[in-house]
Amino acid sequence: MLISLPATLASSVRLVIPEKVTSPCSRRQVSASEPVRGEAGCTFPVSVKGVTVQAGKVLLLENERAEWELPGGKLELGEDPADCVVREIGEEAGWKVTAGPLLDCWQYHISEGRDVVVVTYGCHLISTEPPVVSHEHKRAGMFGPGEVPGLVMPGYKRSVAAWFARLNGQAVS
Repeated sequence: MLISLPATLASSVRLVIPEKVTSPCSRRQVSASEPVRGEAGCTFPVSVKGVTVQAGKVLLLENERAEWELPGGKLELGEDPADCVVREIGEEAGWKVTAGPLLDCWQYHISEGRDVVVVTYGCHLISTEPPVVSHEHKRAGMFGPGEVPGLVMPGYKRSVAAWFARLNGQAVS
C-alpha cells in the first residue's frame, strides 16, 4: 500500500510502530522524503484531529474506550487535512474553527489489527458557545494545561502541550 501525504505534512511525518505491538507489521521508522508502503495486511486510515482552546481550556471528547481524545476524524479521499479538521470539529462539537499550524503526526496502534495515522492541528475557535456532544462520543470536557497530563489519552498530550505553548508565546520543542 502506498500512502501519499500532502506537502504540508511531508516534512513533519514520523511513523513508528511501537515494539510492544503484536501485529503482522514489523517495527520500522520511515523517512518523510520517501513514500510509506504498508506490508500485507497493514493498512490504516488517516485521522485528522484539532487542538481547540476556549477560555484557557482544551476541548476533549470521551470515546467508547473511556479515553479522552481530540475532536476530529477520518480524512476523506481527496480532502485537504485542514478542511477535514474544520469539518470534523463542526460535526463532533458544533464549533466553528479555522485550522492553524500542523502540530504533530504519528501512527497510533488502537488494538489488534486497528492502526491509524494521526495528524494534529492547532485550531482557532470562532464559536463562543459551549461544545455539544455528538453521537460519536460519551461526553465533552474542558481541561486546563495542568489537568491534561493525568488524563487517559492516546498520544495527544504532546499536541495539546505544543498548542498551549504556542498560544502563550512559548517556544515549542
